[in-house]
Amino acid sequence: MHLDYIDQINEYGDNIVRLYDFNHSEADKFRRIVHQTVVVNNKPLDLSTIDFIEARNCRLTLRISDEDKGITTSGNNRFFCDLTIPGYEKMIMLLDQFCSHETKGYQYLYDIDSQTDFLFSPAGSW
Repeated sequence: MHLDYIDQINEYGDNIVRLYDFNHSEADKFRRIVHQTVVVNNKPLDLSTIDFIEARNCRLTLRISDEDKGITTSGNNRFFCDLTIPGYEKMIMLLDQFCSHETKGYQYLYDIDSQTDFLFSPAGSW
């Protein structure tokens, strides 16, 4: 599984942080780690610390917030995904389709009007 950042993917200047190049087993492990660390233990999760994720040109930390803000940056390709617990529970449900069988589909992991989207895509495309 790879993590990277792509800037200005369209004429509106939108960006993507994406997780890609994975199979259903890795998707399931990722879903379980997010659930246990963020939802159950209420702790932040730096995705670059997960042994099967290779962070290519950015780092992303999932954090609990009082409101769903999506992905923001502190600069230097360091990103933070700030969602409420219900926001992360919805994200986990969106991951389900990738965990039981191989698929070529993709999914944005939240529906928030923000500059940077969070893409989950086995093939890396959208």
